[in-house]
Amino acid sequence: MRGVAVLGSTGSIGVSTLAVLKRHPDRFRLVAITAGSNADRLAQQQAEWRPAFASLANGNGNGGTAGRAALLEAATHPDVDIVVNAVVGFAGLEATLAALWAGKRVALANKESLVTGGPLVERARLEGGGELVPVDSEHSAVLQCLSHAAAPCSRIILTASGGPFRDWEADRIATATVEQALCHPTWRMGSKISIDSATLANKALEVIEGHYLFGLPYDAIDVVVHPQSIVHGFVEFADGSVLAQLGYPTMELPILYALTHPERLGDAGVRRFDPVAAASLTFEPVRHEVFRAFALGLAAGRQGGLAPTAFNAANEVAVARFLANQLAFGRIAEIIETVLARFPGGPVSDLGDVQEADAWARAVAESLI
Repeated sequence: MRGVAVLGSTGSIGVSTLAVLKRHPDRFRLVAITAGSNADRLAQQQAEWRPAFASLANGNGNGGTAGRAALLEAATHPDVDIVVNAVVGFAGLEATLAALWAGKRVALANKESLVTGGPLVERARLEGGGELVPVDSEHSAVLQCLSHAAAPCSRIILTASGGPFRDWEADRIATATVEQALCHPTWRMGSKISIDSATLANKALEVIEGHYLFGLPYDAIDVVVHPQSIVHGFVEFADGSVLAQLGYPTMELPILYALTHPERLGDAGVRRFDPVAAASLTFEPVRHEVFRAFALGLAAGRQGGLAPTAFNAANEVAVARFLANQLAFGRIAEIIETVLARFPGGPVSDLGDVQEADAWARAVAESLI
């Protein structure tokens, strides 16, 4: 029986995690939950699960703790063995660090932790004795392929659905509405990640995350568009052999694997794969010239240091303004590009450096809008 904390329990990943936990009551016990602002759903979860700790970031927890302190308290709770970090955005970094320093397993759905603080996360993992297991379906796919290999890989290929604008022309994409951008063809996700998938900024974040997770140079991480979202990742080895992980689009499978890795549990709640029903699988190149946010994210990753932090901060500001109907979809990449062009750069020495770079980039992005 392993104690679990779910940070972001009312979001799509959090709800899926609770569904997985419910099917395995003999293996997992929910100890702590936190949410951002969905007080009603948090109250429902608290009444159903009765965790030892529950808190709303914008309110009070059952122990009087709220906000940032609540995330850290849940992430380091003494009865927690596994922290599922499903917090959206930069706000999840400190909780990841705290959990790793406390020796916990972090089932990471907060890719921004590695994008903005990769070196800090690695240091916390090594020195704190914690463990990092990805929840993103693409990185889970790579991990699953590597777990059955006796040799290190030479290249990984992450797949992208292409989002709702996969075959749109650039001029049409620039004027897309919020409703159109949120209409993802294969996945059901929260609003922020849905927009990131529409711009393909999300895939740039995943490339940077993969760089840290698997210790690969950027030249060894490729991305292809795969509209069916059946193949989640490929791993190529030195002899040219390639392994792939397949499955219908669901986050419950990678969540379960992150909870049990390297063990596998039977789970009747996951749809069994049928290659005939899956039908044709197709692959396309990413249109870098159209999805500029993707290209900008890759450039920031290659630049390294604090550049990915600036990329992420500018993107978070632009996406929030777009969702509020205060910014055109086509200007998201424009805001990111201008922020990165003005960013002075610098190394990731400590958390303060990252926080300062994040604040600087947000301020510049807001001034542009």
